[in-house]
This record gives sequence, structure tokens and C-alpha cells, in this order.
Amino acid sequence: MLRYFFYIAGQLGDLFRMIFKYELEYNLNCSPKVLFSRLNTPEGLCEWFADDVDVEGDIFTFHWSKSEAKARLIALKENKFVRFEWLDNPDQDTNYFEFRINIEELSGSLALIITDFAEPEEKEDAIYLWDSQITDLKRLLGI
Repeated sequence: MLRYFFYIAGQLGDLFRMIFKYELEYNLNCSPKVLFSRLNTPEGLCEWFADDVDVEGDIFTFHWSKSEAKARLIALKENKFVRFEWLDNPDQDTNYFEFRINIEELSGSLALIITDFAEPEEKEDAIYLWDSQITDLKRLLGI
């Protein structure tokens, strides 16, 4: 698993806050088509990402045990890329998370690359959460 980290500044009112952009790479031994259906459909996402997912148009509502969040599906390229935009975050530079499927040309190995954002003090918890969700995804895919 490779991790790339970058800091960017976001403005909140008159105050500046530091937001951490990070990418996580997970090697998965599965077909892009099988993985893609788990990244962009409510049925696929509720198997590993959230407890339940509702969709109305391009708005996905993700439900977890005691919370929910809404995101708009803003970009999609079949078997390659999915990007969601959180509706409760007005900062367009940091209000999204995305899934990219990368296939290594020489080896044919598949990697899922996740881009997300967190405040510095929340970075480790956010990465741990993604790691545990990907463990669930791998179990689901039989990996």
C-alpha cells in the first residue's frame, strides 16, 4: 500500500485551516468491472462503504449507524474513475472523494486509488477507516 500526502490550505470564513489531501493505493486482484460496480452503485457501496445508500438522481445519501451524509456523483468513467462531492462542504477544493482504478500495463495488476481529505489531527483516523473499509471490500471480492 502506497500513501502520498499533500497539505493544502482552505479558507473558513476569515480563518485559514489546514486540510490534508491524501491518496491511498490498494492492490486488488479482481476485474475492473467487478470492482467498478462496488464503487458507483448504491447496492455495491452499501456492501462495504456504508450501512445503507439511497440515491435520488445524482445525490447519494450514505447512512452509517448514527449518521448520514449526502454527496453528488460528479464524475464517472466506466471501469476507471468515480468522484463524489460532499454537499455539506462549501470548499470546492476539498469537498470530494474519489476512486480510481489503475491497471499496471506490464503486470496487469489492478490498484484502487482513493483520494480524500482530512484535517491533520484526523488524518490517522481517516486512513484507518479507509483501511478497514477496504478490508471489508476485499472480503466481499473474495480476495
